[in-house]
Amino acid sequence: MEVSRIRALRGPNLWSRHTAIEVIVSCLPEECQLSASHPVELRLRQMFPKVGPIEPLRPGSPVTMAHALEKVTLALQSQAGCPVTFSRTTATQETGVYQVVVQYTEEAVGRLALDLACKLCQAALTGHAFDLGGAISQLHELDEEVRLGPSTGAIVDAAVARGIPYRRLTDGSLVQFGWGARQRRIQAAETDSTSAIAESIAQDKDLTKKLLHAAGVPVPLGRPVTSVEEAWAFALSIGLPVVVKPRDGNQGKGVTVNVTEREAFDAAYLTAERYGQVMVEKYLSGHDYRLLVVGHRLVAAARREPPLVVGDGVHTVRQLVDQVNADPRRGTGHATSLTRIRFDDIAIGRLHAQGLQPESVPEKGRRVVLRNNANLSTGGTATDVTDEVHPEVAARAVAAARMVGVDICGVDVVCESVQRPLEEQNGGVVELNAAPGLRMHISPSYGKGRDVGQAVIDIMFPEGDNGRIPVIAVTGTTGKTTTVRLTAHLLRSHGWRVGMTNTDGVYVNGRQTDSGDCSGPRSARNVLMHPDVDAAVFETARGGLLREGMALDRCQVAVVTNLGGGDHLGLNYITTLEDLSVLKRVIVLNVAVDGTAVLNAADPVVAAMAPHCPGEVTFFAQDPNEPVLAAHRVQGRRVIYVDDGAIVAQQGRMLVRLPLDQIPITRGGLLGFQVENAMAAIGAAWAVGVPWEDVALGLGSFISDVQGVPGRFNLFDVQGATVIADYGHNPDAIAALVSAVQNLPAGKRVVVISAAGDRRDEDIREQTRILGTAFDEVILYEDACQRGRSEGETLALLRQGLQGASRTRHVEEIFGEFKAIDTALQRLSSGDLCLVLIDQVQESLDYIGSKARQGSS
Repeated sequence: MEVSRIRALRGPNLWSRHTAIEVIVSCLPEECQLSASHPVELRLRQMFPKVGPIEPLRPGSPVTMAHALEKVTLALQSQAGCPVTFSRTTATQETGVYQVVVQYTEEAVGRLALDLACKLCQAALTGHAFDLGGAISQLHELDEEVRLGPSTGAIVDAAVARGIPYRRLTDGSLVQFGWGARQRRIQAAETDSTSAIAESIAQDKDLTKKLLHAAGVPVPLGRPVTSVEEAWAFALSIGLPVVVKPRDGNQGKGVTVNVTEREAFDAAYLTAERYGQVMVEKYLSGHDYRLLVVGHRLVAAARREPPLVVGDGVHTVRQLVDQVNADPRRGTGHATSLTRIRFDDIAIGRLHAQGLQPESVPEKGRRVVLRNNANLSTGGTATDVTDEVHPEVAARAVAAARMVGVDICGVDVVCESVQRPLEEQNGGVVELNAAPGLRMHISPSYGKGRDVGQAVIDIMFPEGDNGRIPVIAVTGTTGKTTTVRLTAHLLRSHGWRVGMTNTDGVYVNGRQTDSGDCSGPRSARNVLMHPDVDAAVFETARGGLLREGMALDRCQVAVVTNLGGGDHLGLNYITTLEDLSVLKRVIVLNVAVDGTAVLNAADPVVAAMAPHCPGEVTFFAQDPNEPVLAAHRVQGRRVIYVDDGAIVAQQGRMLVRLPLDQIPITRGGLLGFQVENAMAAIGAAWAVGVPWEDVALGLGSFISDVQGVPGRFNLFDVQGATVIADYGHNPDAIAALVSAVQNLPAGKRVVVISAAGDRRDEDIREQTRILGTAFDEVILYEDACQRGRSEGETLALLRQGLQGASRTRHVEEIFGEFKAIDTALQRLSSGDLCLVLIDQVQESLDYIGSKARQGSS
């Protein structure tokens, strides 16, 4: 068994909406006949009883080691605590070669699970041992390390429940919610509304106390000190017991409370000094409470207890701590609801203060406290008391958070009870936390958990706001880039700042921010991060869908221009038009329920995608009598067609006419493929609510030149001859170009063509077969990059396509694109026409443009 080409599908993909690992698995013949009684499968089940049934997708198909790898990869993640359920194994056209897809929740965990599953399967094949427990522990530890902690996770879960998209921006807890201009960001439990100044104030405990005192919020007496002697003198002046802590700190680090003796005070000072300047304040007696303020509202409260054990008269303190730490809810970080109790020098010092040693056996029922502070991060516990908080106590907590300027604030209060005002019981606020931990409220040790994540999301995104901007995904075989550019132009005509990706680059509000083929998910994600984007239009190529899936969970509009067999068939196991259709309809499957799919009714394969759309469907076709479109129109649903020299958009009795002679890209309707591109763009703009006057304005101002749509039917005048440059590179594009060219008057017709070497032989031949019906002369050139073909191989295939051509009378071969262009231009006279199928888009356009300028000078 050999595993190759590992891919992480990070969005909705060919197989499912789940994130997944996809691999190619090659099996030997003897690895393709597993069964319940097969020795390898028996060993595998003996080694991993929880693997589950190993069965093919289709009953009766052979069971292979690829199927075993699929099930083991999924089961390992499941046993490690990952909520995964989806997996699949599919045979390819190659004997013994399979595509295996397994869901993951964290990519690093999914990749490791695959690696461990390979080792387990190899062990089953060879009869070697495998440490299953160690593998599951390794996966569990990695999952704990890389997945979001409980605080950030709770906020993300609340966002998902509201339909708000999110993206982790780092391996840590920096998360973006929403897209473009409507995005917001959090870092753990701190939002982008909290200023650096507010956070700095909250960390400065002395300044915080001064501000809270000015706001009328009760606080304990205290101040910073610079030496242990000064500190002790100040402690005596305000009266023991006291609290010794760092002036700047969090998570209870370096804090010692209820200090009454000099020896303990000196130790506490040294502990606090490790974290910065030391502060001494009056110790307030009572319970330790954490009040969580979100916005201007108290949303949760918990009583916190320090880490402790209860004696049983049998076990030592150390053994009792081990028993408590064995609770599966306790971990080493913040990923679990409780943290393990630290048995360190501070804990031992606290034992000494109680007259105990680590090996002492406390009597039954005795409470042995192992720390003075009650932070969960040091092993404490929490009891929910949200419903018990007195309104005056809640008001003081809110006032404290507002005074400092923190929108999510953990207010630490010490008092006898939160059921009475603080002023009545000598209680007070002892600390504010700008990025408070939320797990004590989400999963308290005792009492009711609170949905504080929802409270955070509600202040970031008011009701009805899901943080989404209109996103339009465009796919198809031909016309994608032009449709994307025209759609973006229509949206800009409405005043929106538009982000756009296509095979030419990335553009934000008309400015190019990246170049090259940017029709994949990475470029789309970059646009969605940009804060100056009100709407986005993405060209969605097959390659990106196969490599990584969609860049987003769903789109508002999906446009499918057409589908043709010449679009990379034979690559990546996409071998038939049906395969291609299943892949391209991924964007249709993931349209929002209130969104729209804009589909070509004249293309049966595209029209058949309509039932898969969760939202509405708009059909377009030039012929108003196209059966699919006509039936849709009768039902009162949205259609776009051509009638009496105009593009017509109709829904029921609503009808809008857009004259073709006012849409320059169509040349008055002569260019049929541009008419279809315009209809697709109109459907997309209609779907996102662009007013018709803005649509008409945009259609009239969009020009198909080298600036507007480089490489898409760009026209030049070279000494009276018409030269058309286009990036068409498959039979469907060639057929559309021929249809358009035949509508243009010309004397002699010349075409310049090469072909991409990674196309099927029959697709390369088909291109020149089509051209041979429309051009008098054909100039073939060999591209510098043949994509796996040997020298001359592509030219030979192009020549084969011209055999028996009905119109072509002269064929010439040239090495080099620019030499081929020169040769063609030299053959032209005034009134002739030349179609140049360019490969190096910008360089070729610049070259032809220079020739046109030379001819006019």
